[in-house]
Amino acid sequence: MISDYSKGVVSRELIEGIKAIAAGSEIFLCVDPKQSDFSIYSGVHVITPNHHEAQRAAGLEIINGDDLLKLGETLLKKFDFQALLVTRGEEGMSLFERGRRIGHTHFPAQAKEVYDVTGAGDTVIGVLALALAAQANLREATSLANHAAGIVVGKVGTSTVSQKELIGVL
Repeated sequence: MISDYSKGVVSRELIEGIKAIAAGSEIFLCVDPKQSDFSIYSGVHVITPNHHEAQRAAGLEIINGDDLLKLGETLLKKFDFQALLVTRGEEGMSLFERGRRIGHTHFPAQAKEVYDVTGAGDTVIGVLALALAAQANLREATSLANHAAGIVVGKVGTSTVSQKELIGVL
């Protein structure tokens, strides 16, 4: 899991080095991006931008469902990701997978009340990566990450989600 906070640590060279180390292994590279130029992350397994980051990277604006599909297809093809998980706030999440003909899988937002979105992206990438490491498929991992984010945004300040809380909402 790579979480880029745009502080200059996550460089093209670092990503290439990590990809070289992971090549030929079962390591699944998950990236939460902050760079506007997604080419730095090209070829990673899954990337989890929010809708603003995805729109900037694709040079497209999401106005309707067709725009969302075009954005997903554009980013998957242009940057050779196996999957793209776009977090969309109150609209939930949209998972695009390479090779799927039916566009994307939508996951409705799970938050009952939203107090603070700080750390929601970190929760998504962390739970997604953990679930994938535990052999969940992308849709299962996304569902868990979505539920975990729904818990975290219901708390004030930067928060965590416990195993007990996650089991409770499942």
